[in-house]
Amino acid sequence: MSQPRKRRVVLLGSTGSIGRSTLKVAAHLPDHIELVGLAAAGSIELLAQQVRATGVRQVALHDASKEAALRALLPSGVQIHVGAEGLLQLATLAEADIVLVAIVGTAGLHPALAAIEAGKDLAIASKEILVMAGELITTAATRHGVKLLPVDSEHNAIFQCLDGQRDGAEAVARLVLTASGGPFRTLPAADLARVTPAQALCHPTWEMGPKVTIDSATLFNKGLEMIEARWLFGIGMDRIDVLVHPQSIVHSMVEFRDGSLLAQLSRTDMCFPIQYALTWPERVAGGLRAPDFTALAKLEFEAPREDVFPALGLARRAGLCGGTLPAVFNAANEVAVAAFRSGHLGFPGIWACVAAAMDAHQVQASSSLAAVLAADLWARDAASTFCQQSAGT
Repeated sequence: MSQPRKRRVVLLGSTGSIGRSTLKVAAHLPDHIELVGLAAAGSIELLAQQVRATGVRQVALHDASKEAALRALLPSGVQIHVGAEGLLQLATLAEADIVLVAIVGTAGLHPALAAIEAGKDLAIASKEILVMAGELITTAATRHGVKLLPVDSEHNAIFQCLDGQRDGAEAVARLVLTASGGPFRTLPAADLARVTPAQALCHPTWEMGPKVTIDSATLFNKGLEMIEARWLFGIGMDRIDVLVHPQSIVHSMVEFRDGSLLAQLSRTDMCFPIQYALTWPERVAGGLRAPDFTALAKLEFEAPREDVFPALGLARRAGLCGGTLPAVFNAANEVAVAAFRSGHLGFPGIWACVAAAMDAHQVQASSSLAAVLAADLWARDAASTFCQQSAGT
């Protein structure tokens, strides 16, 4: 029997929910996955625990002020890289085969491009990378001959459904991203103004970080995924739909031109897409179990209430327009979510803030990183002004 291929992985965002799940997967598959680098924002105690558990000798810490405190917690011989430059150093580590980017927000964009330019395959858990700079990322990946492997459960599901399809995108009628619908799926529209951050953070099926959880409640999460899918799979926005599936067992579907559908199903555990992304093209036995269909009472599907949750319409507009508008869509949402969490913006204000920023933006081509980052900064300023004005009314 031949030896299994071992992937040497750099994990950016090791202390977040995706990062912690990745460590679980790696622990179950030591013959297939070797972690060679870990990066975190500032959770030094957890990062030090992860280093001791994995034996990693290279780490990056975004908060440079905590370097000395981290050094005191680490075994001797571990090299620490700090700040934004530290992320780039880890993303281009010579011994790595693949870099998994699980950093929320825009901080993962530079390391992702650096990893691609260094010839590393890229496992993408951060939606912002492709939403902001899909053209740049996909063009660079093609130029350097590297693979983009989706870690989001929905995109990983589509990736699995398309894997091995000889006709590729030509055979696809549409992609169907499934959504749980979040905690307010059936809440009357009139009650959304009274939603609190604590309520929005109670997701019915998934355990995720706070930003993604609130994005799920507004359906911005699904809007970001629509734009991401457009770049990952080369499918036009007019062929990407969303279907609410409260049980979160069917993670997404592909409808083909002959009228048939392929769907990927698994339990609601992010370890499934992480494992597939890091072991692809193999399927390996790990610590994961298949769904028990005898225990499932039903699988439900329904159309999203787009008139009540306008994030999907805003996403279609951004994706169809292209250029710098998706970067504005993403950045304004980040600012609005932060304002909602701090009590300075009501729940429906998240949609209103993003729409206002998009309306005011003069779209430019997104063919350069400078243009994308300029649009990102402009949108943050515009969204911050909107939130301040809303708080003052």
